Amino acid sequence: MLESAASCRLRSSSLSFSFYSQWGQLVVLRVPVTVPDSLVYLQPLQLRAAHDSAHDARSRRVTNVKPTQSVVQNGSELRHYTHSTASEVSNGARTQFIVPVLGGGMILIIFYALVKLFGRSKGTSFLKFQLPNLTGFDSSVAGTERKYRRESFARLNDFSRELRTLTNVDMSGCNFGDEGFMFLAESLAFNQSAEAVDFSANGITATGIKALMDVLSTNTYLKNLNFSGNSLGDEGVKELALMLENNSGIQKLQLNSTNFGDEGAKGIAEMLKKNSQILVLELNNNMMEYSGFAVLAEALMANNTLRALHLNGNYGGALGASALAKGLHGNKALRELYLHGNGIGNEGTRALMAGLISHKGKVTTLDIGNNSIGSKAALHVAEFVKKSKSLIWLNLYMNDITDEGADHIAQALKWNRTLSTLDLGGNNIHAEGAGHIANALKENSIITTLELSYNPIGPEGAKIISETLKFHGNIETLRLGWCQIGVKGAEYLSGALQYNSTITTLDLRANGFGDDGAVALARSLRVVNEKLASLDLGFNEIRDNGAFALAQALKANSDAAVANLNLSNNFFTKYGQVALTEAKDHIMEMNDGKEVNIYF
Repeated sequence: MLESAASCRLRSSSLSFSFYSQWGQLVVLRVPVTVPDSLVYLQPLQLRAAHDSAHDARSRRVTNVKPTQSVVQNGSELRHYTHSTASEVSNGARTQFIVPVLGGGMILIIFYALVKLFGRSKGTSFLKFQLPNLTGFDSSVAGTERKYRRESFARLNDFSRELRTLTNVDMSGCNFGDEGFMFLAESLAFNQSAEAVDFSANGITATGIKALMDVLSTNTYLKNLNFSGNSLGDEGVKELALMLENNSGIQKLQLNSTNFGDEGAKGIAEMLKKNSQILVLELNNNMMEYSGFAVLAEALMANNTLRALHLNGNYGGALGASALAKGLHGNKALRELYLHGNGIGNEGTRALMAGLISHKGKVTTLDIGNNSIGSKAALHVAEFVKKSKSLIWLNLYMNDITDEGADHIAQALKWNRTLSTLDLGGNNIHAEGAGHIANALKENSIITTLELSYNPIGPEGAKIISETLKFHGNIETLRLGWCQIGVKGAEYLSGALQYNSTITTLDLRANGFGDDGAVALARSLRVVNEKLASLDLGFNEIRDNGAFALAQALKANSDAAVANLNLSNNFFTKYGQVALTEAKDHIMEMNDGKEVNIYF
């Protein structure tokens, strides 16, 4: 449908009209007008219509509309207007309209003519009239804007109903802002069903948070509250913390990436001293430094309920870690501590491990990845691992403990009987360090998940680990991606898989296997291995020959074939893809519909 867009504006002593004709041309009419005093409070009519023609809106963008000539004829001024669009200029086509400058008495006649000429053009054009507000300025609220506003309120009403009826409500990324949140907060005040609500990434600021003042003081049904990704800042976080001081419902609070620093941390610390309900507190990726860590550490000594504290991606540094160590010394409740990416370094690690060793509680989870920890600090970590009787999960990912540090950790593993997940990825560990870990696995059957990715252990390191895993250890998940293993390493691992009876997930991405490595691993897949369920060979430069070998292996061992085979980002063509697809269909046909997921 082709529509004409028109507008009418009062400008001190002139009245101008502009509209698109049904041919897509812009017409501009300007008439000098003297407005009587009795009409001072009348506002101009605004004429607006969306142009919805087959022409691209960008191709009609106005590039030049200006009077090219002005002459006086019989006491009336004639002005020639030239209009051009981006597409028309290129064709050299121009349209001129000669409009006599008339007196104010002709206004109604012009309106009538416009409506007759463009408002009833066989259903292809229309004019929309809207009176603006009485501000003296232009007002152009388009029909589409009104439509969007109606839709927004309709969605808010839907969200409001969800808050009153559902147990878990996900409103993340809806971008309803402070105004929308204030509307929804009223629903939370009467909530008797929603236990977990996700308000993350909605443009909520400190202004919107204030709407919760009466809600959190009375609502006891709500258990989990997520405000991550909203720019609450220090002010908003302090407001929220103040409301939660005496709240008896919230058990999990998520304030990740909410743009607060040490001042906001002070508010949270005061809340923790008084609140006895919150079990999990997530403060990742904010701007807390030493002062913020110090006040949180002080709060830990007074708090006896918090179980998990997430501080990843802040700026605690060595001093912040030292402060936390003091807080841990006087705390009995904390079970999980996440400090990934805080730059705590060797000195901070030494102090932190001392605090954890003296901690009277049972820490089960520790994340100190990406913290510039070297081999010297690894010795202190190993001492904690050796003495801990509760640690289950340890992350040292992306540090620099090297072979020496790996040896320290390996010695501790011989004594530890609780740790089941160990992440040493990206620590500059070579074949020697891999050997230390492998020797520890001969005496440790507790570890089930071992991450060694991004360490240059090479073929020799793969050989040592493979020989150990043939008959020792209890590893279920092994990750050796980006370890420079090569074809030789693939052959060693293939031999291990023919004997190993525990590995269910094996990640061997980006090791330069090529077709030869794929063929070697295919040999192991032909052997009945009921445990291996997931094999990742992505980024290994495998071509059609390798894909054919893997497909044949899957067919030969269809009753015990892996459930998930990842071959993404390799180099085989559609022929390799067809072979793998046929293998998948064969397994399904021969094993009563058994599903094998192959990704390429």
